[in-house]
Amino acid sequence: MAKSKKSPKPKAQTPKGFRDYFGVEVSERKEMLDKIAQVYHHYGFDALETSALETVEALGKFLPDVDRPNAGVFAWQEVSENEGKPGDWVALRYDMTAPLARVAAQFRNDLPSPYRRFAMGPVWRNEKVGPGRFRQFYQCDADTVGAPSVAADAEICMMLSDCLETVGIPRGDYIIRVNNRKVLDGVLEAVGLPDTDEHAHTRGVVLRTIDKHDKFGDAGVMALLTEGRKDESGDFTDGAGLQPQQVELILGFVNGKQANNAQTIENLAALVGDIKVGLEGVEELRQISELAAHQNYGEDRIVIDPSVVRGLGYYTGPVYEAELTFEIKDEKGRPRQFGSVAGGGRYDDLVKRFTGQSVPATGMSIGVDRLLAALRAKGRLNGEEQGPVVITVMDKARMGDYMEMVSELRKSGIRAEVYLGNPKNFGNQLKYADKRNSPVAVIQGTDEIEKGIVQIKDLILGKKIAQEASLEEWKDRPNQFEVPRDQLVSKVTEIIESYSK
Repeated sequence: MAKSKKSPKPKAQTPKGFRDYFGVEVSERKEMLDKIAQVYHHYGFDALETSALETVEALGKFLPDVDRPNAGVFAWQEVSENEGKPGDWVALRYDMTAPLARVAAQFRNDLPSPYRRFAMGPVWRNEKVGPGRFRQFYQCDADTVGAPSVAADAEICMMLSDCLETVGIPRGDYIIRVNNRKVLDGVLEAVGLPDTDEHAHTRGVVLRTIDKHDKFGDAGVMALLTEGRKDESGDFTDGAGLQPQQVELILGFVNGKQANNAQTIENLAALVGDIKVGLEGVEELRQISELAAHQNYGEDRIVIDPSVVRGLGYYTGPVYEAELTFEIKDEKGRPRQFGSVAGGGRYDDLVKRFTGQSVPATGMSIGVDRLLAALRAKGRLNGEEQGPVVITVMDKARMGDYMEMVSELRKSGIRAEVYLGNPKNFGNQLKYADKRNSPVAVIQGTDEIEKGIVQIKDLILGKKIAQEASLEEWKDRPNQFEVPRDQLVSKVTEIIESYSK
């Protein structure tokens, strides 16, 4: 009789494009989210948590139009309860804005208008994986739905500035760059690409191309919008088929930033001429600049910059992007600017898909993982978290006494745990405490019990002595203390606080 084959063991590996987060990474993200949420709440925004899943119908036309709509998103078709009838297509949310549009329409009779909400959580995109580019990442959004005033856009920009400074990006290390899609619409109309179905595809190509102007430069944009471009690998991308003189006007817009906001606005007004939609956009930029300046958000924080276009097709007015301006080193040691960590804009037609009525809306999204990476790159997060005090176990029969010690420490606000592994090898217990980055280990064996004392080992000092034994300041400092049992909490507290000064 043939032996039955054993099932192969599954591979213990993270799916491609995803990653696991441990200890301090989770703590640092939570701390950042809490700080950002405090700013949002202070501005009067309410929290909202939506489902991770949305129907593909609700996500809308911004998904690729294919038979199985999973290009760009993770989607599947549910099993229908009705025989002969296909189930609904659902997808993991790819951002927080599309779910908000659905909520604003579904609960429009219950929500205040304007409705101001913030949302935080993971989003998923079924995209090509690259260095630092993952298929699951955190977003942290704030939006105002039902406010047509450009003051709502100005407020979002000012709030974004406050968020960056609150999490540890000082003034001078970032800039909020603001533009307006209406101005670009005016420029495209001037070059013969009005906002009609006939020109929708070409306009989309133009948007996506100039959104990458910082990567390709003027020559790359000219090539992509005319005859096509060959990259360094030899791959060729077809061009949009525009004439060089059309692209020159578009590049004039993209490169239209001047010495200050007032001059930039005047330059954009000259570019759009008498085209109505373009002039509306210019006037809105003027108002945003003036409102920000009136609240002392000067051009060192918020600046008008025509090179910002944002790639998504649903923006209808002002768009903005937060860029970190300091330099970091890439994987080859070359200096480069960190780049964008947040963006957003006005999208007055998104809710209309559900209601048939235009509902003004504007908002922003902060890329939390990129912002954390930026802080780490600048050394503003050390990637370390102090572990718990570890109560070592010298006698398993006395586990109740050890639990009493840990309870006293916890009641005093000290993070602590009893070692719950195999206590046979005491050296392994100290290795465990080191691996946990514990500040203190507590030891009480038979001798200590008889004397009514505990041994307290300063593990932080122990590490410093091991690493910097030549430094005079550590030579005469003891790293283990014998104290009466009733002084356990006070001595542990003293040691921990001595390193937080």
